[in-house]
Amino acid sequence: MNRIRRLQAADWRLLREVRLEMLSDTPMAYGESIAAARRQTDTQWQERAATMSGDSSITLVADDGADGSRIRGLMRVVIKQPQDPSQARQAMLISVYVAPEHRGLGLADQLLDEACAAASSELGAGVIELGVHEDNVRAKKFYARHGFEVTGASRPYPQDEAKQEIVMARRIRLLSGPSHPGHQAIAAY
Repeated sequence: MNRIRRLQAADWRLLREVRLEMLSDTPMAYGESIAAARRQTDTQWQERAATMSGDSSITLVADDGADGSRIRGLMRVVIKQPQDPSQARQAMLISVYVAPEHRGLGLADQLLDEACAAASSELGAGVIELGVHEDNVRAKKFYARHGFEVTGASRPYPQDEAKQEIVMARRIRLLSGPSHPGHQAIAAY
């Protein structure tokens, strides 16, 4: 049984393990190469885990339950920089991964639901945006099923500028949480 929890700074070894798995499994989905990730020192992984578990980031992990010895899924939400002042506060969904043996079983749905709720209640976000590689059909279908729509914007893919990341966004219902400029109630999709 998987449990969803927050990544902790002490999870840096588990983070390294799952990040290398992510980059090996679906290299097009991330802006980092596996070679670059493998070159990172233990200290760099510790710093990365500390940043991902800090106040400005919400990183959810699904681990394997009681002993938590393996991360089966991960989603991270951060505040988008810069903000578009014409919209509600925007968050970015990044570093999305579910282990192959857990795909199609609802784990990604659970992680996304919790990530959206946390983005709203803790970050004061009314919109979640993401970038998805133009060739990642499975991911685009998953996000569309959850109410994300193509915005019409795109940006060059960091590892191959001949390819594009398609920008998708979804409005989320604002839950009670911190007050931020632009924090306004928006109906759920």
